[in-house]
Amino acid sequence: MITILAYTMIAIFMTAIMTRTLSALIALILVPFLFGLLGGFGHELPAMMVDGIKSIAPTAVLLLFAIMYFGLMIDVGLFDPIVRLVVKICHGDPLRVIVGTTILSAIISLDGDGSTTYMLCVSAMMPLHRRLGINPLILPLAILMPNSIMNIMPWGGPTARVLASLHLEANQVFLAMLPSIVAATLGSVAICCYFGLKERKRLGTLTLPTDRPQPEFRDEDYAERPEGMKVATGWRAAFNIVLTVLLMVFLVADVAPLVVLFIIAFALAITVNFPSLPEQRLRISAHAPSVLAVVSVIFAAGVFTGILKGTGMTDALAQSIVWMIPEGHGNLLPLITALISAPFTFFLSNDAFYFGVVPVLAEAAAKYGIPPEVIARASLIGQPVHQLSPLVAALYVLLGLSKVEMGDFQRFALKWTLVLTALMLFAALITGAVTLS
Repeated sequence: MITILAYTMIAIFMTAIMTRTLSALIALILVPFLFGLLGGFGHELPAMMVDGIKSIAPTAVLLLFAIMYFGLMIDVGLFDPIVRLVVKICHGDPLRVIVGTTILSAIISLDGDGSTTYMLCVSAMMPLHRRLGINPLILPLAILMPNSIMNIMPWGGPTARVLASLHLEANQVFLAMLPSIVAATLGSVAICCYFGLKERKRLGTLTLPTDRPQPEFRDEDYAERPEGMKVATGWRAAFNIVLTVLLMVFLVADVAPLVVLFIIAFALAITVNFPSLPEQRLRISAHAPSVLAVVSVIFAAGVFTGILKGTGMTDALAQSIVWMIPEGHGNLLPLITALISAPFTFFLSNDAFYFGVVPVLAEAAAKYGIPPEVIARASLIGQPVHQLSPLVAALYVLLGLSKVEMGDFQRFALKWTLVLTALMLFAALITGAVTLS
């Protein structure tokens, strides 16, 4: 009964979002609440919702201060040199702009944090995409694809979880996955080349011959700075660069929780760049709408996951996977794990899948002599699709900053993330990272 309820709830939830019947914020609250009532959990729902909100609170606070911090850095022009460099390289060519976006995302994604990558890449590239009239759905896709692949790094969330759940070392899983990571990264570049050529054809050939002057892009063409806001110069500019570099270093080195790092960095940044209280209030108010749009959805996602877990739907979904495995086909468990990793990491959180489902699959595989590291690698194949899940907090950051609707983006991006998943699986099968028997 709970399993049927869980699958029905997820189907209705996704239908409501992708048909734009409900916004993500409302669907994340109302759909699980109504299904919780249908399941007879009425009296327990408030506690489940509060538990879910508590579990997501650190992420919400992190995003709040991270968005504020990078918003301030954009205001004072920290990223203008990056944009100027990209503009210089791209010369107004949609193909170069789109491919440059995905390469930039791949580089920044090495830190293993999706939210940071999304904020930096959108801030740097969105004004240029707008200036050229590129399809607004291409920007978030070009950023998401390499990020979903680089997320498999040992310090990324999925790999860290599967290593912990199966008690494995990083080199047992990650090294064998390198060919798959390379193949999928090249695939994301190829997809962006396709979109770049398509947009170049639609918008016209924007590059000029080398013997003619190249188009000049002024600051206002690509730097959306608030009226009256001046670029930080002198010691303040140096302070902003040093602070941001230290923040990234501490983030990768795991010196302290991310939320603590961003809280301190934001407090220092706003105090140094805007020393007067009226200026600080003005800057906070200016960024409040984007902060509220993202954080409110994150708390709503907490309600969704709280009810999903509290009602037992998460466990029911995990067990249903085991029941789906055909009798006598246990030797195909690595392939089965790879194939189901995409849909189940889409509908389940990484925690639920890697701590609830993967250990069960690994235990079953052990009976057929299949090592746990093979199951671990297979479970990572579906990460490109997972990044489109409404349960991924960073997705709301990407969509909020890119100003596109979730349903529109999911319909646009799903087939391309499936292509990347297929490339990863093909490379894993060819290299033996995932075995067929």
